[in-house]
Amino acid sequence: MTNLEQFRALGLDERSLLAVEKKGFEEPTPIQKLLIPVLLKNDIDVIGQAQTGTGKTAAFALPIIEKLVEDSDHVQAIILAPTRELAIQVGEEIYSLRGGRKFKVLPIYGGQSIMGQIQRLKKGVDIVVGTPGRVLDHLRRRTLKLNKILYFILDEADEMLNMGFIDDIETALEATNDTKRVALFSATMPSRIKQLAKKYMGETKHIKVENKNLASDLTEQIYFEVNNRDRLEALCRIIDLENEFYGLVFCRTKVAVDELSRKLIERGYSADGLHGDISQNERLKILDKFKEKRTMILVATDVAARGLDVSDLTHVINYSLPQDTISYVHRIGRTGRAGKKGTAITFITPSEYRKLAFIGRETKTDIQKGSLPEAKEIVGLKKTNIIANIKKVIESDMDKVYKEFADELLNLGEPKEILSAMLKLKYADQLDEKNYTKIKQTHRERGIEEEGKTRVFVSLGKKKGYTPQKLVDFIKESINVPGQMLDDIAVMEDFSFVTLPFKDAEKLIAIFKRKAKGKLPLVTKAKSSSTKPKGNRKGFHSRQRKNRRK
Repeated sequence: MTNLEQFRALGLDERSLLAVEKKGFEEPTPIQKLLIPVLLKNDIDVIGQAQTGTGKTAAFALPIIEKLVEDSDHVQAIILAPTRELAIQVGEEIYSLRGGRKFKVLPIYGGQSIMGQIQRLKKGVDIVVGTPGRVLDHLRRRTLKLNKILYFILDEADEMLNMGFIDDIETALEATNDTKRVALFSATMPSRIKQLAKKYMGETKHIKVENKNLASDLTEQIYFEVNNRDRLEALCRIIDLENEFYGLVFCRTKVAVDELSRKLIERGYSADGLHGDISQNERLKILDKFKEKRTMILVATDVAARGLDVSDLTHVINYSLPQDTISYVHRIGRTGRAGKKGTAITFITPSEYRKLAFIGRETKTDIQKGSLPEAKEIVGLKKTNIIANIKKVIESDMDKVYKEFADELLNLGEPKEILSAMLKLKYADQLDEKNYTKIKQTHRERGIEEEGKTRVFVSLGKKKGYTPQKLVDFIKESINVPGQMLDDIAVMEDFSFVTLPFKDAEKLIAIFKRKAKGKLPLVTKAKSSSTKPKGNRKGFHSRQRKNRRK
């Protein structure tokens, strides 16, 4: 059965299949196989229990799109997402899966002009993808009406719970009609989510996909510890070490993709970049070049690389550490396919080691530490490859014209001098060790004892006027710590996160614990490897709701 036939077997129509083909989906994921037929039947509410990155957006988008009515005069589907980033991502995915249908999709979220959103809604929108806070704003203004919707989709419900959005979700649900279908998606099913489902959903089918995070045995996993400024040099050394490198290089952001692909091209590598801002037509051209090996290196974001089906990659490079375990598994799963061995390489800074160790535990794999090759080693290997390639040509049937040309060249002088000149002409750049800049060892590699670091949650965010610099100043005023010791600063709407040395974090937490006098402190230790606060969950939720309503 071909890839397209597997999707056809789920019951999708021809326009949906065209969209699937254009997206380049390899095959239905487990959640898509289970969910699409149920939603197409459209006779029951659904709870989908699956991790992020399992293809659940397409799983609910494809059947819903088929069930919507074209040229409708009202909103037909609402999808709630916990963050503006996810709302944008889901909106883009739905738009790309329309299959030629004239549906209008609108992401709505805070931080964007509400008046612009109101104008778009007045013109008519079929599918709204929004964050709870902004959806409630529109409901209060009566600029968004949900009394005639066909579908209510709640994406990443457990994240909504963690962020204190459950009350907002209930308010939105109460503004909807009774005839809608509800689909709720959550990686976990805490009791509060179960209560929500029981209250607002009718007869329900629970579809659960086990989270199998095991990497292929054919994929060798290696990490290199480098300073941020040395990532590009490290990548170039890895590429040059291979006789024929053919790989995907993952970056977190569109800006990073553009910058890295440009630098690789400037250094003479056959590279291209791919991210969400690139048009569909240009995307197809870039993918065709890569699949045909006219481009040997593709730098991409996670979203842009979705659906890429290439079975003979030699390498997948995590130029930057992925955000979560699922993303790591999806990235490295693109090599070590079809019985061929592959290598997955991850670059980390010393402060990222704990997160990588967590990923290793979650995937039940041993990610080995590697040592970057020295310039002398790379040049030596290149010489070996040149000799091997010349030997192959000698052993083949050489065209007469080259032998005649050789006779002409030998008349120029001593054979050794002529051969040296030809090698210099062809390989001068490749065989010069000076082309490789020195890579400085990290603190850990130099044997210096590195003080541990701690991620801290602060109940102050953008709504209180905080910026990364203002947060740094706030912490410096509280404890005597140099600003350069603060790292990974993330300022959200209602709260913030910052990483700082363990001892300084303990001082900061202790200070605000004393000030709290039994209440939830302003500063607490964040949960490991996440941006979720540690402590009294109920207090955190109530504080979040209080902050949003101010």
